[in-house]
Amino acid sequence: MSRLKELRKEKGYTQVQMQLMTGIDQSDYSKIENGKRYYTYEQCRKIAIALNTSMDYLAGLTDTKKAYPRKQ
Repeated sequence: MSRLKELRKEKGYTQVQMQLMTGIDQSDYSKIENGKRYYTYEQCRKIAIALNTSMDYLAGLTDTKKAYPRKQ
């Protein structure tokens, strides 16, 4: 299971809820989650914010799920 899918399920969100939180169409989100499509920088940023994680975690650059401190 991809990190993205695993984290979404941990948070208890559906793909439709992710669509509402990120503005990414559900079918596109599904393709991203299943590795059939890559996300853009902006999509990755929106997903990281919605799931309260870092873009580095989504990219597999760190194993720390916790988000970095955000600007206010």
